[in-house]
Amino acid sequence: MARPHARAVSKGGLRVAPPAILGMVYLIFIALGALVLWLPISNTVDLTLFDALFTSTSAVTVTGLIVVDTGSAFTPFGQLVIALLIQLGGLGLMAFAVMLLTVLGIPVGLPYRTVLREEINQKTLHNLTDIARIILIVSVLCELIGAGILGFVFVPEFGWAKGAGHALFHSVSAFNNAGFALYPDSLMGWVGNPVINMVIPALFILGGLGFIVLADIFQVRKWRKLTLHSKIMITGTLGLIGFSWAMFAALEWTNPGTLGGLPDAASRIWASWFQAVTVRTAGFNTLDFAEVHDSTALMTMSLMLVGGGSTSTAGGIKVTTLIVLLIATAAFFRRQTQLHAFGRSLGAEEVQKVLALTMVSMLLVLTGIFVTSISHDGDFLDLAFEVTSAFGTVGVSRGATAELDGVGRAVIMCIMFLGRVGPLTLGFFLATRSVPRVRYPKGQVYLG
Repeated sequence: MARPHARAVSKGGLRVAPPAILGMVYLIFIALGALVLWLPISNTVDLTLFDALFTSTSAVTVTGLIVVDTGSAFTPFGQLVIALLIQLGGLGLMAFAVMLLTVLGIPVGLPYRTVLREEINQKTLHNLTDIARIILIVSVLCELIGAGILGFVFVPEFGWAKGAGHALFHSVSAFNNAGFALYPDSLMGWVGNPVINMVIPALFILGGLGFIVLADIFQVRKWRKLTLHSKIMITGTLGLIGFSWAMFAALEWTNPGTLGGLPDAASRIWASWFQAVTVRTAGFNTLDFAEVHDSTALMTMSLMLVGGGSTSTAGGIKVTTLIVLLIATAAFFRRQTQLHAFGRSLGAEEVQKVLALTMVSMLLVLTGIFVTSISHDGDFLDLAFEVTSAFGTVGVSRGATAELDGVGRAVIMCIMFLGRVGPLTLGFFLATRSVPRVRYPKGQVYLG
């Protein structure tokens, strides 16, 4: 008899799984966002509905891939709409809905709690409204602080009104790991600016760690008392940052199209740091990724597949998934039957989850590359780069997205949507267990 751990929501006798509800909510907001962006009040060019739909999809899925320049193609109202879509998509639509109901004094019923639990990746229904409140408070606080500091860069250059608007837009985009910028070359104009190179990465690193980790750090404040998830996330994030920073600098130091074209060593170090941390989650760039070596592009694609943390604004298979895979691999070669990390054990269920998530992710990316390549015969590396960026909801681009035809752009939109909502759906199925009615005799399969 099957015993589901993540029950479907019953609505008028029709049982609807929470991920299906989340998917429908995201699709509704994408459609509404596209319609608003398509209105003359939102854009300054002859924007097609399909381009508006692509932009809305990219914003709600906090990806950052674009087919029109955000700063010139949209009015201040349109840019405000994009920022709102980024905020809704990054922090979670259900979290906003639950908080709105709470503010209005409307009781949050079990169906809404069940869907919210799936969205913020919790195992129980306990204190979900408190968690949603913490998510919103932390997010708004970080974004306001970030906007205030970024104002020292943008206000002197653009004036008070426009500068403050640009500071707030980029702060929201950075914390939600969206990668949307108001300039055609992203942030390349500030490649050596210390404020941009510290504040923007700080925002998307905090957003990419995950709200559960941030709450754990705030409440405990001692490494020894942090949860296993927090320890793995912090250790994995620092390790990936150190690795990618050193590798990017080593691979691109003499490349005249990237680091080699910068005037001094300090600018090269800043640029290496920014590109190293942005490619896993954020999508901003201060160098042209179309000019990087193929080896750097391949490393970047690997980092984009990993992404950020669970319950964060980032995409990808997640840092914890990578760490558990590495632990399981090391345990296999050591002939250990149990996995250990930071004095805690990990069961076979966790390994099955990460294997399933990784396999589905790889198949999705490979399928996206294949379908895109059918209708577009551009550079293969560029196509693979764009699809991987879409799946990881990163947004870093080598310029191929704008060159794709309608089929290619439709594929990218689907990949962005699945990259954002797909892990939630997969998590729902992985949380559902069933006890076998018949036990079969053991068999043997020869591997390797």
